[in-house]
Amino acid sequence: MISMDISLKVFVTVVEKGNFTRAAEELMMTQPAVSQYIQALERAMGTKLLERTNKYVRMNQAGEIVFHHAKDILGMHTRMQTLVDDLLHRASGELSIRASYTFGEYVLPHIVAYMHKKYPLIRPSINIGNTTEVAEAILNHEADIGIVEGEYDHDHLYIEAFAEDEMFIIVPNEKRFRGREAVSLAELDKETWIVRENGSGTRRAADQMFAARNFHPESKLEFGSTQLIKESVESGLGVTLLSHWAVRKEISLGTLLMMKPDGDPVRRQFSLVTQKTPYHTKAAEIFLDLLRLNEAFPESYI
Repeated sequence: MISMDISLKVFVTVVEKGNFTRAAEELMMTQPAVSQYIQALERAMGTKLLERTNKYVRMNQAGEIVFHHAKDILGMHTRMQTLVDDLLHRASGELSIRASYTFGEYVLPHIVAYMHKKYPLIRPSINIGNTTEVAEAILNHEADIGIVEGEYDHDHLYIEAFAEDEMFIIVPNEKRFRGREAVSLAELDKETWIVRENGSGTRRAADQMFAARNFHPESKLEFGSTQLIKESVESGLGVTLLSHWAVRKEISLGTLLMMKPDGDPVRRQFSLVTQKTPYHTKAAEIFLDLLRLNEAFPESYI
């Protein structure tokens, strides 16, 4: 008797690879074995799930339904097995983390390095995306833990603030800005403002700052990378609003300057995002505790 779990895994792999041969290579099976699992699944479902030609493999409408639910079933099975294993073994196994750009690129590496020293059997994988992408990954069971920037709310996700972030106006190291701690937005009215894309927590913070101060910059550029924004400000292209965590090195080197907008920093929260469940793997629980206690943060970040 062919296992339903294996059939679902084979089906998902065939769909994602778009090809029986590539799926067989990924699963380390023969191509006839892959076909056998697909046929068994189709018999169990009572209908064809894939349209097959010499050039492509595509899901039909029934296949789309099975694919959507198969991802959830396989994810829940993996988590169930890991939770049971955790009862018998020390913290180990895979931990999938999705994080927004600021935290993911400038803080998370320090936390993961700290965790690796204390729990070397935990194998973290990290993917970076904007706030919307991170939340969708958790909702779709594609990651164990998400970390997002700023205010975020979702009826089907658990969201918990764990750290405060301060954001500042970042300007090039030019004579007109040197020796100052603050700058008025009115003074920057003619500057080009370089902002992140829609869906980004950093972009949301900038838009909220503009709205709160009734400020409407005449020129605005939208870039999808914090590093690109920093390089552009350094080159004199414009100014921006960024987390102080994202510019620590540049401020210490003197290539960028950091000032409070109208004398007041913009504050926001970093929040963790998980499924609404009381059950997490031991690896996930350890990582969540590190975030909540700020235990692994570099001192200059707290």
